[in-house]
Amino acid sequence: MSRFQVRKAAVLGAGVMGTQIAAHFINVRVPVVLFDLPAKEGPKNAIVAKAVDNLKKLKPAPLALAEEGALIQAANYDDDLALLAECDLVIEAIAERMDWKQALYEKIAPHVAPHAIVASNTSGLSITQLAQSLPEGLRTRFCGIHFFNPPRYMQLVELIPAPQTASEILDQLETFVTTGLGKGVVRAKDTPNFVANRVGVMNMLATMVEAERFGLTYDVVDDLTGKKLGRASSGTFRTADVVGLDTLAHVVRTMREQLPDDPFKEHFATPPVLAGLIEQGALGQKAGAGFYRKQGKDILRLDPAKREYVPSGAKADEIVGRMLKKAPAERLKLLRESTNPQAQFLWAILRDGFHYAAVHLQDIADSAREVDLALRWGFGMSQGPFELWQAAGWAQVAQWVREDVEAGKALSNAPLPAWVFEGSVAERGGVHVPEGSWSASQARFVPRRELPVYERQLFPETVAGLGADALKSGTELFREPELRAWTLDGEVLIASITSKLHLISPDVTAALVKAVELAEKQFKALVIWSPDEMFSAGANLESLMPVFMAKGPAGIGPEEQKMQQMMLRVRYAGVPVVAAMRGIALGGGCELAVHCARRVAAMESYVGLVEVGVGLIPGAGGLTYIARRAAEKGAAAPNTDLLPFLKDGFTAAAMATVGTSALESRKLGYLQDGDVVVPHKDELLFVALNEAKALAASGWRPPLKKAFPVAGRSGIATIEAQLVGMRDGGFISAHDYRIARMIADVICGGDVDAGTPVTEEYLMALERKHFCALLGHPKTQERIMGMLQTGKPVRN
Repeated sequence: MSRFQVRKAAVLGAGVMGTQIAAHFINVRVPVVLFDLPAKEGPKNAIVAKAVDNLKKLKPAPLALAEEGALIQAANYDDDLALLAECDLVIEAIAERMDWKQALYEKIAPHVAPHAIVASNTSGLSITQLAQSLPEGLRTRFCGIHFFNPPRYMQLVELIPAPQTASEILDQLETFVTTGLGKGVVRAKDTPNFVANRVGVMNMLATMVEAERFGLTYDVVDDLTGKKLGRASSGTFRTADVVGLDTLAHVVRTMREQLPDDPFKEHFATPPVLAGLIEQGALGQKAGAGFYRKQGKDILRLDPAKREYVPSGAKADEIVGRMLKKAPAERLKLLRESTNPQAQFLWAILRDGFHYAAVHLQDIADSAREVDLALRWGFGMSQGPFELWQAAGWAQVAQWVREDVEAGKALSNAPLPAWVFEGSVAERGGVHVPEGSWSASQARFVPRRELPVYERQLFPETVAGLGADALKSGTELFREPELRAWTLDGEVLIASITSKLHLISPDVTAALVKAVELAEKQFKALVIWSPDEMFSAGANLESLMPVFMAKGPAGIGPEEQKMQQMMLRVRYAGVPVVAAMRGIALGGGCELAVHCARRVAAMESYVGLVEVGVGLIPGAGGLTYIARRAAEKGAAAPNTDLLPFLKDGFTAAAMATVGTSALESRKLGYLQDGDVVVPHKDELLFVALNEAKALAASGWRPPLKKAFPVAGRSGIATIEAQLVGMRDGGFISAHDYRIARMIADVICGGDVDAGTPVTEEYLMALERKHFCALLGHPKTQERIMGMLQTGKPVRN
């Protein structure tokens, strides 16, 4: 397969989705042109300009750096179609109108580059029918590409071929979408609403039907169908509000119009309450009201009987919550046999989901894998329907579903397909087996598609727990209670922190030092990486409690010093140490990362020094790092004041600012220009290992230890003057002032003259001094206890 490069892309349509897709291209550093109609008044690109400006108002933020919206090139269909010749990928994302899309294709076709791929971001229109309006030569390079909202954060992208789409075009696009955009690709058949929306929206409709049947309120349903059920925390009705009730209604309408023979068609109707909300303009979150409405700080829910909003917040019954914590087989049995309406409701929606997915598998997807991954990535499920069914006992659940169908309890009387009860699936106990997943259309288990891009995913997300377990893979060198040291290739040692939230306890500190020593003796490099959603949430304060209770704040000093020494051991290791970061890297996690030789970060990495939230200062070298980096920047501009170089670092630490992306974390100084940002989370380890080997192969040496200048007492005085104004103006509390004053003391080097050279050890001693002093302060103790008990910061 020839290499397909997207040097520049075009997005047609500056609506909500099109503009956010364009924004994500900027996030991954692909230049993009955003087209729309010419404005009738004023500048001709005013429609695009307004759409790009609105990106700043959207939450969650579509752009990794808000100011980079300016990098989206604005264009209109009258004046700028010639720009399409520069683009390797053209994504159409206008309104879901077949005639509008086809008319646009006729307009752009003469201008598309002869090698470019053209794709439609439709949520359910026929790709075959769309392709018919394209010239014959373009049809082989056309397909559907369905992003989920919001495009930056939702992992799923569905690719849908038309009959004439060339297979190499799909492979090229899948490769780019995976490694370039960081998405999980599911190939869907060209059926209405494809895979995720076909099954997911039917699940939502079933939930609405069953909720009414069992008389449950929207807030209770959302509590039941959120995290407790292993799904998105927003549940069902709140998710509908986020998606947009008009968008949901459009998908339902598509199903009703285009699936007249579906055995579940009776339920392809917009529920009356949903229709009523849309008629009133209550379209969900974007309109300020839907199933829920925010009133001040309160969230109200709609009472459909009263047709008014009432206080929300009702939760699931405790007994049902306990059922949901059981293993799958016991969980489903308890739900099915319970007389509790909430439990009966949950069994009903799970049964409906199993039933619908099985009946339609043959028509909508190549295998059960695509269905499960589509529901995971597109609807936030921790398990797809087939995975849960298989985990709970395939034959038993199949029998329960069949009994309910025959008893008229299900949403349709369509029988389960024969393959559910007979042949390979029944014999193997499910649809997912080591050699592949069940394809109902091919009547066999089919393996995952093999493309070179997937070789970069050493431990990819997979279904039914059939993938390799990273923490049981490779060759293990040693295992401590909270860290595993292992290797895949004998060249690079991998250290995986395994503690809860990957908190850095004294045990983790000691194990990391041990890993560094081992790497220096036997390996070329060390990579710190763990196979789940975070790098490290920081230091484990709770683990220090016994020492604190026995010896008070002074007893913490030696433990803090060990952590600082570990950071310096990592920084000055005889082999390059690479931090492979994903998710949160906060407090001590951030300090560990900045002391590594290099950082490789997934795009969705959230990095920051957050200790002030518990009334402390960063105490494991974070402030020392800020001071050192300021000195290094100052050295590039001789004879200048150090204070301007300290400003951003001081503000970030004092305000506990966390980068909301790897790019923003770089802007805050926690990643450096030479660090690598990786769009796809499952490629993180591959890139980190190669980065570590490249550093080693380049003759890497640790930095030479040397003293560096600090801003001194005059710098402290300048910062303090600003802090006094904030305190006296009521912007910060007296304790906030105290903490910020200590941060200033460390990063400026304490009571010394400006320009005095100091060492890292000297600044770390200041960190320890202030850290331990704060530990003994009642206000800090209040903050720590509040965080441990509630997980929320206390402001005092």
